[in-house]
Amino acid sequence: MNETTETQATPDDRPLEERLDAAILERDENHKNWQRALADYQNLRRRLASDVDDAVKRGKKALVSDLLLVLDYLDMALAAPATNAETTALRAGVELTRQQLWAALQKEGVTLVRESGAFDATWHDCAERVETRAAPEGRILAVLRQGYAWQGAVLRPAQVRVAAAPNGGKES
Repeated sequence: MNETTETQATPDDRPLEERLDAAILERDENHKNWQRALADYQNLRRRLASDVDDAVKRGKKALVSDLLLVLDYLDMALAAPATNAETTALRAGVELTRQQLWAALQKEGVTLVRESGAFDATWHDCAERVETRAAPEGRILAVLRQGYAWQGAVLRPAQVRVAAAPNGGKES
């Protein structure tokens, strides 16, 4: 027989209990590694799904913002007077187009920003302050450009005219 064979112990030469303990340790280690790999895989899937959702949301947000500009142009066209039969028919077509566009935007979750009440810098952009006693300070007097929200966040703040106290708030 070969000298190396006699001096080396093979796994089969160990007692059965020792081999069983080693197999149990190896099984436990393999199980822990499998659990870690499974957790890593699940985390990767969640992160990937979140990244895809964020990318889609960013793309939709850009498209919705562009469509709001088209909606503004349609509103400007509707503000022009219709003086004859041709312009009245054109106006009707523009109105239908505007209604369809607004319905599509609403399906995507676009809503109007509140147009009345107290000024809120989160939802409104103060384009002008008007000194008046007719309304309390900070009250929205008029909407100059409509604001929109999308999925609970401001997409475009409303540009508003806000009441200010006469004489800069100082009583005479």
